[in-house]
Amino acid sequence: MRIQARRLLPVIAFALALCLVLTGLFRHTRSQLTLGGHRLVHKSARSERHGTGVSGSVGSIPGIAHGVADPWPYAASQATRGTLTVSAKPLPASHKTSEAKHVKLLPADVLVVAPSSLPIAAVSRIRKLAGVEAAVPVAAGRIKVNDVFVNVLGVDPTAFRPFAAKPTAGSATLWSNIAAGGMAISYTMGRQDRLSLNKPVKAIGARTMKLPVAGFGTVGIGGVDAVVSSRVAKSLGLPSANAIVISAPNTRLDVLMGKIKKLLPAQASVAALVTQIISGQTSVTTGSAGEFITTNQGAGLSSTQLTRFLSAAVSRVGMPYVWGGAGPTQFDCSGLVQWSLRQAGVVMPRVAADQARTGPLLTLTQLQPGDLLFYHTDPTAPSYISHVAIYVGNGMMLQAPEPGMDVEIVKADFGAGFAGAIRIFPKVAAEVAGNAAG
Repeated sequence: MRIQARRLLPVIAFALALCLVLTGLFRHTRSQLTLGGHRLVHKSARSERHGTGVSGSVGSIPGIAHGVADPWPYAASQATRGTLTVSAKPLPASHKTSEAKHVKLLPADVLVVAPSSLPIAAVSRIRKLAGVEAAVPVAAGRIKVNDVFVNVLGVDPTAFRPFAAKPTAGSATLWSNIAAGGMAISYTMGRQDRLSLNKPVKAIGARTMKLPVAGFGTVGIGGVDAVVSSRVAKSLGLPSANAIVISAPNTRLDVLMGKIKKLLPAQASVAALVTQIISGQTSVTTGSAGEFITTNQGAGLSSTQLTRFLSAAVSRVGMPYVWGGAGPTQFDCSGLVQWSLRQAGVVMPRVAADQARTGPLLTLTQLQPGDLLFYHTDPTAPSYISHVAIYVGNGMMLQAPEPGMDVEIVKADFGAGFAGAIRIFPKVAAEVAGNAAG
């Protein structure tokens, strides 16, 4: 009897969770999103600099008990140098660089990516466009780091440093270490994979290299988990200058991206790196995959897609969190969202920051089962979206929390660190997922 009871526990848990979801589904509305009561102050064409954000604060992952000692000692170690949140200690070959007070920060607003090197003249032409404050060429590619595929940028540390999130840009040691041949790794990847400043990582591109860890600090560009120098990127086989990071904080990004596309080869992709909310003649817009979603465009998940999505997500409750896990039996937060939607036939981008650009921003009163909740949990990039959960109704959410824990259903958290909620538009999600720059 005891053996049978143990076997039945997962079934019972699944049934209870599914009942919770289905209870909320009865109140779910299909198709068009209405944003009644969502008031915006006219700001010309200025962006909300917090992605889908309603909070610029940084919080812990929802559901994780406060006061529990973090077993990862490198985030704020007394032995490391740099800022309070960025960990880095000088590598033997590093040289002293300028301190943070000499770095004029630039928001990264638009990313261009091509499969091969872009024309040399493309950067200078983009810099001359109205509204562009800066544009720097970088190498962009996907390689394995410690057996997990991650997106990597190869940069000139001096030129690219101002585009990083403020705490990361402020760490002179980290950027000196990148110039010396180290790999800077995002705070989230470092923490989730329990990486060490004292142990090199194995990078596999065109060749396999052992790279020292330059530091832990998030750049703040969606999906980018590691940064190396242009020299190291070349050794790894990344295409030279096949991407451009652009800062244009005071202009309409949809208009600007249209102009940029005309200056590039047909195979190049252009995407917004921030969500831009505009008021005026257009009621509500959010930048996504080179297009802008308004309240009368697109459609949400159908009732069939919604049921399959939520049923798939609930069926994963109890399965382990693994950094980079994308199913079917182990997951990280965004991998769970992507896998669950795939079971409903919906294509979704891989990382939380991109998933946040797959539908319109919601107010809390509009939340329905199947909507996505986003969070700021990275102190090295306070406005970067680094965690996602699925709202399942009745004030509850489903998430893959962190290593050592399993997929779970917990009370939805709308406190410090909550970055906003969106309703998934499948067409837009597919565009973001299919855009190499998105």
